[in-house]
Amino acid sequence: MANHAEHLIVLPGWGIFAQRHFRHYWLARFLASMGLQIVSVSIGWHVYHLTRNPFDLGLVGLMQFLPVLCLVPISGTVADRFDRRWVFGLAIIAVMFGAGVLWGLVLADTRRVGLILMVFLLFGAARSFLGPSIQAMLANLVPVDDLARAVAWNSTSWQTAIIVGPVVGGLLYGLDLSAPFAVAIMFFVASLGLVTTLPKPPPMARQDESGLQLLLGGFRYVWHEKLVLGAITLDLFAVFLGGAVALMPVFASDVLVLGPWGLGLLRAAPGIGAVGMAIYLSCYPIRSQAGLKMFASVVIFGLATIVFGLSHQGWLSIVALVVLGASDMISVNIRQTLLQLWTPDALRGRVGAVNMLSVGASNELGEFRAGSMASVFGIGPSVIIGGVGSIVVAFVWAWRFPALRRANHLNGRV
Repeated sequence: MANHAEHLIVLPGWGIFAQRHFRHYWLARFLASMGLQIVSVSIGWHVYHLTRNPFDLGLVGLMQFLPVLCLVPISGTVADRFDRRWVFGLAIIAVMFGAGVLWGLVLADTRRVGLILMVFLLFGAARSFLGPSIQAMLANLVPVDDLARAVAWNSTSWQTAIIVGPVVGGLLYGLDLSAPFAVAIMFFVASLGLVTTLPKPPPMARQDESGLQLLLGGFRYVWHEKLVLGAITLDLFAVFLGGAVALMPVFASDVLVLGPWGLGLLRAAPGIGAVGMAIYLSCYPIRSQAGLKMFASVVIFGLATIVFGLSHQGWLSIVALVVLGASDMISVNIRQTLLQLWTPDALRGRVGAVNMLSVGASNELGEFRAGSMASVFGIGPSVIIGGVGSIVVAFVWAWRFPALRRANHLNGRV
């Protein structure tokens, strides 16, 4: 066993885990993501069980997005002005409190979905601070030559949680209604402990910035750097149109008839593809034609979404979601590496907040889009229309942002 471990550490890309701070950072993000996924899949199934209305699943996503929209100037500024470790820690404490409240509501057998939605407003507020702080830490923990690999491995922490979290959440929910929340809180506590072991980052925001200049610095930088603007908005519109995660309880229950365990498999499938691709990219990073490969991956993402919307077979739906996750990971890896390379350290928290607003709009608001369209046009057509929209966005953005299309290497500013 010892010889086997020594062999693994010299594989391409694995050496970065020899860096203690990155290792703790990776585990902290993984555990926090696991907790969030367990709570999310459990509450998604619970809400749909209560109402049988896909529109309510869309509302769960909307409630998590609204605080991000309102707090983005403040959350990014806080991440640039204060110790990012403690910003992350306080956000985790808030999420723990929210998980505890949801636990109580489920045990009380409340049928008032409005109360659950109010708790998700708290989740959204906590995540609006958690995201910029944890993202901005990464570039301070590894050398610039290791950044592309670090971004890829960092993505595996989230994507592995997407694989394991929904399966664990579905199993725990089936065994006992309170179990998912107790386990999630344990993960949050462990994540909090790991973050406190990371080195204190220096204050990043310039002290001569104040008022609106400080609050809006991230927006101003993104607007003037067209490559960064193109990368962020590509994710915003492609995933906003193509996302189908909110509808998976409906597919698992009514279309594919798979039950809670099947919901866990559907939720995990994109993560399986994403983790496999992330591990490949961490060992063999993209060396050339990064921009073209990013746009091609978005087209594949759209095609896989269309196949999922058309499928009535469980195995085909899972395969489509695996391809969807793998293609999305290529795009995510390229975009995130470009953002880290092109953003000054003093602005990483605020640009990260703008990026999180984009991710929130594409994911949570995309869930609301999917739920709303499904209630009008039906489940399958809603997903198919979104997949076509993602493909159109890829071609339009390739034309409108030539600097992004011409981006080549990911080992320095392009």
